[in-house]
Amino acid sequence: MLYIEEEDVAGLLSMEEALGAVEDTFKWLGAGGGVNIPRSRVRLPGHTLHVMSAGIPALNLTGLKAYTTTRHGARFVVLLFQADTGELLAMIEADRLGQMRTGAASGVATKYMAREDAATVGVIGTGWQARSQLAAVCGVRKVTSVRAFGRDRPRREAYCREMSDELGLSVQPVESSRACVDEADVVITVTSASQPVLEGSWLAPGTHVNAAGSNALVRSEIDEETVRRASVVAVDSREQARMECGDLLAPVEKGLLQWDSMTELADIVAGHAPGRKEPGDITLFESQGLAAEDVAVASVVYEKAKANGAARP
Repeated sequence: MLYIEEEDVAGLLSMEEALGAVEDTFKWLGAGGGVNIPRSRVRLPGHTLHVMSAGIPALNLTGLKAYTTTRHGARFVVLLFQADTGELLAMIEADRLGQMRTGAASGVATKYMAREDAATVGVIGTGWQARSQLAAVCGVRKVTSVRAFGRDRPRREAYCREMSDELGLSVQPVESSRACVDEADVVITVTSASQPVLEGSWLAPGTHVNAAGSNALVRSEIDEETVRRASVVAVDSREQARMECGDLLAPVEKGLLQWDSMTELADIVAGHAPGRKEPGDITLFESQGLAAEDVAVASVVYEKAKANGAARP
């Protein structure tokens, strides 16, 4: 068994590789070639253990991600098993891995759901996850400009400087969520907000929205009008969305849409359903994060670590 630490993951995994692994995962899931078990949680006072697992026959792998959240932060690990022998192949520290796979899922959704000519991006939220979200969208579209808003001005400005340097394009800080969204072809929300930070009335026809920040029924970062205006509402897992997607719970309860009317991203990637029907459609991807994504991206990290010797037994 290999033990692969955070700094090794950061050096081994590129966004291009994460995008490829996650796209393949959705193709396999869309063809019935995978098993994904939604997240479960063990709650103690001041402590929550989260566990999610999956198997991908095409990779001959099963695996799980477990992480804890406390007032001291979050700690992540992925265990990767060889399916035919049951051998434990790797234990991988997975904060960076999870960040990359979450961004890659939004990137894959953007590839299949955003307009081909989408070139401007608005990012609401400027934390850790916002970095991979933007990098992934830039990996699938020819982005020319970005506006970003976060409530903390110094962090917002630092994010824009760092992402401008990393991506080689203009990432400009703005003073409000509304200013991010105006004239944006792709909008990313990736916040810890409990109340909506995006209003559907702001969206121009043809916009694609990646909502990646909410995975609890008591939290919502987009409003009901965003859902109502979306011609296609895609989720990474309908089962998991029913358990933890606060953005969709109220619209479903009010009859604005039904769980069965949502499209799973795997069906779009596999060609069973359209990601958009018309150029003027507003489209929405609700990302909860799948263990199958973690297993696929962990496979990339494991194979590269083996080849490069960038791990310890």
